[in-house]
Amino acid sequence: MTIENFDLLLTKYAQLVASLGVNVRKGQSILIYAEIEQAPLVHAITDAAYERGAAKVDVDWSDLHTKRAYLENAPEEMLSNLPTWVPVRSQNIADANTTRISIMSADPDGFSHIDSNRITLSERAYQNANKAVREVTMNNDIDWIVIGAAGREWSQKVFPDLDADAAQDTLWEQIFKISRISADNDPEADWTAHVEKLKEKSAWLNDHNFKELHFKSPITDLTVGLAENHFWEAADSVDKSGHTFIANMPTEEVFTSPDYRNIEGHVKSTKPLSYSGTLIKDIELTFENGHVVDAHASTGEAVLKELLATDEGATSLGEVSLVPDPSPISQSGITFFNTLFDENASDHLALGAAYPSNINGGTQMSLADRQAHGQNDSSVHVDFMVGSADMDVDGITFDGQAVPVFRNGDWT
Repeated sequence: MTIENFDLLLTKYAQLVASLGVNVRKGQSILIYAEIEQAPLVHAITDAAYERGAAKVDVDWSDLHTKRAYLENAPEEMLSNLPTWVPVRSQNIADANTTRISIMSADPDGFSHIDSNRITLSERAYQNANKAVREVTMNNDIDWIVIGAAGREWSQKVFPDLDADAAQDTLWEQIFKISRISADNDPEADWTAHVEKLKEKSAWLNDHNFKELHFKSPITDLTVGLAENHFWEAADSVDKSGHTFIANMPTEEVFTSPDYRNIEGHVKSTKPLSYSGTLIKDIELTFENGHVVDAHASTGEAVLKELLATDEGATSLGEVSLVPDPSPISQSGITFFNTLFDENASDHLALGAAYPSNINGGTQMSLADRQAHGQNDSSVHVDFMVGSADMDVDGITFDGQAVPVFRNGDWT
């Protein structure tokens, strides 16, 4: 790297993730998911976690070349039937309350040339085998975080006019900037102030307790009902032991749970979605009675339709999020082709499962009780971006009044 003070910036990034991010405490076990090219960041996070008293730090390494070769060559029965140790390991991770750190850095379009049916077989098998981890993560039983790192192929996708080295340096610079990391600042203090500003917005929304949100722009006209006793969250979450953590860095959103039975209208995406290594562009969905009845995309449509066919819950929504267009990521003018970053530049919705914490008392409820409140259930949770500078959002009260929430993409 040719970035000035790169080692210092990487160390500050790692320390932020270990402290404010997942709030590492004495005796915790940590599992880091990362591409092999991100070893320097993994090493820095490992050191920071042990400094804070972690008992064990493990790494689940991955490699895009190996994944591609597997998807291209493995027999279909292997793609759809993972070894028995995979769900056993998932259950062990969940039972041990293992803190999870996921580093996103891979090529967002790395599997685009592979038969979408093979991708679907592999993805569904993994989701089924990893159910235990998914459930404790969605329920905030454990501490978890998703962060970004500048993978070489991803960098060239974001900055195609630069050579490989310059592209990777430029993406790292953007990641540090967006994550509030600089050589002379206190990242924890900056993040604490940022979280408080977001919580002011979530508190305002919780006070209003809207029945529905109405999204309107030149390409979208969608009404999203909100779950009974829904709760708007912002930035930080609380695990079952009462400790706080920040699940996404960066984050610019406030989010809650839709009522999967009450979604009507048409929505078109405003940024590409990278799903299972394929870019899906210009998603268009029509909802009736809470479920998708028509779906199209200009690229990746086959993968989109296979996602929607995962289970019944995949055709409805599990999350609705508000992000102002003036957010730093949006104003950068960069499309990152990575949901962690692009969803924090734009209002977004998620197909699939809802977070139990998005209704009051939801983490202590049974699935049946949460569904009775309107929360959706699925084995997937996939965000796609719908916001823009010309998006208006109204909160609809229980007596039918429309309260302006966003005008021209920003808070009113």
